[in-house]
Amino acid sequence: LKCRIYMGVKDIQRQNPNVFRMKLMGAKVISVNNGSGTLKDACNEALRDWSASYKTSHYMIGTVAGPHPYPTIVREFQRIIGQETKRQILEREDRLPDSIIACVGGGSNAIGIFSDFINDNQVNLIGVEPGGQGIKTGK
Repeated sequence: LKCRIYMGVKDIQRQNPNVFRMKLMGAKVISVNNGSGTLKDACNEALRDWSASYKTSHYMIGTVAGPHPYPTIVREFQRIIGQETKRQILEREDRLPDSIIACVGGGSNAIGIFSDFINDNQVNLIGVEPGGQGIKTGK
């Protein structure tokens, strides 16, 4: 199965080991330099490609972005993270946690773990994302 993967140039640099593995498996990784060279721009390029070749291609995304139903699909596949976390916490602590903290990034990890706690009002859901600079750098 041929596979084209669009990634922002900055994400390729950050995820170099994963890019290497994708290429080993035969994927064509396309570096997106448009805009800020990040996930948003890569998604736009992938959608442009798909809309030009939709009769012979499929669009798949592993992040919580894009048109419906893609964010829902990602949530459903990632929700096992939250289900398993909740099960283990209740089994070991016999109560819900005060907070759940997840990296945001493309959103798949966050929606995966948050999905089973969204209706638990007593649980604080906290999303974090690195700024790329240390707190003490002044940048």
